[in-house]
Amino acid sequence: MLEHVPHWLGSALKGLRAGSDKLAIAQADLGGFEALHLASPAFANGARLPERFTADGEGVSPPLFWTGVPEDAERLVLIVEDPDAPAPQPLVHAVVWDLPPHEGELKEGAIRPDGAGSISGSDVGRNSYLGEGWLPPDPPTGHGPHHYAFQLFALAAGPDVGETPGRGAIVKAMAGRVLAAGLLTGTYSRGEEAGVGPIGSLVPA
Repeated sequence: MLEHVPHWLGSALKGLRAGSDKLAIAQADLGGFEALHLASPAFANGARLPERFTADGEGVSPPLFWTGVPEDAERLVLIVEDPDAPAPQPLVHAVVWDLPPHEGELKEGAIRPDGAGSISGSDVGRNSYLGEGWLPPDPPTGHGPHHYAFQLFALAAGPDVGETPGRGAIVKAMAGRVLAAGLLTGTYSRGEEAGVGPIGSLVPA
């Protein structure tokens, strides 16, 4: 969709960005928490996302894996946001609520609408376009690099949020319950030179 934005317009909007201080992981209401390790075998932290995970490719969600989840975590929550979107708030690309805490990975293409085969034992919530599943990165041409923040939260026991939750409801439900969190960032841009960075670490055996 945004690939049709003219380069001149994307360049003019370079200074308009939501801001990383508005990411879910930066919200003060969550309280203090430990760090967990979140990574991908497809891209390194801070490196460019391979095209197949974006609107310029197949548009599937990337594989992820994690370690360091506290033993007493009841569930995991994944929120993927773009703080560089030219909007008042970060653009939400994926929400997954109630991931099993100790499975340790999401496979490529796993974040799909519930009707297309949801992740077992979890609920796929709404992205910023009010659809379920993975919203592929689709930055405006000429707007510069966008940073896609994959944020994984390990939560203590507490209330559920119902079916197909949105980002706002989840952040509110997580307040004071986050035991640990991890952050993985991938970048993507259009209309400028950018090489694909090295892939991340392999999933541990």
